Amino acid sequence: MTPAKRFLDVLLALLVAAIVFLPFCMLLIWLILREGWPLFYVSERMHAPGKPFLLWKLRTMRVANVDSGVSGGDKASRITPMGRWLRKYRADEIPQLWNVLKGDMSFVGPRPPLRAYVERFPDLYARVLQSRPGVTGFATLHFRAREEQLLKACTTAEETDHVYVRHCIRQKARLDLVYARRRTLCSDVVLIVQTLRGLFRKP
Repeated sequence: MTPAKRFLDVLLALLVAAIVFLPFCMLLIWLILREGWPLFYVSERMHAPGKPFLLWKLRTMRVANVDSGVSGGDKASRITPMGRWLRKYRADEIPQLWNVLKGDMSFVGPRPPLRAYVERFPDLYARVLQSRPGVTGFATLHFRAREEQLLKACTTAEETDHVYVRHCIRQKARLDLVYARRRTLCSDVVLIVQTLRGLFRKP
């Protein structure tokens, strides 16, 4: 990561944190009253092969004793009503401002993968994760809807894993590598703006 990209990340993270601080505190109170504890979902992700970090999100699902792998249709029944709203507007990802400030993530980059997939595809992720993982990114914008459509039809964790491995990982990696070859500060700003516009676009 270049110093200029890191400076942009920190500046934007502090600016966004200042803007959303009061609304976010109110949201937390509402979530406590509606959903109870825990408020946050903390998941191990990788920002490089062999280098894990803890990704912070607002909890959008009912707590389960066992929870692993990506989210597919097999987990749909666990999503709470507030969780659906949080996911729709990506408000569940607000705590990732902390990850950005810590340097675990950038605003723009490949979405941080689970350890299991990095260990299964080490050569692929060694290339993808040369870019610091991001809150949004080129692959997120251009493949997220397709990924959600594919995984939504899955009814078991095994099916979700199979579909994700066969139809999502390499396609997302291809887009992430396109981003890596073409990235500039201007392209990062464009991707951030496109992400914000997408949040409020009518379906």
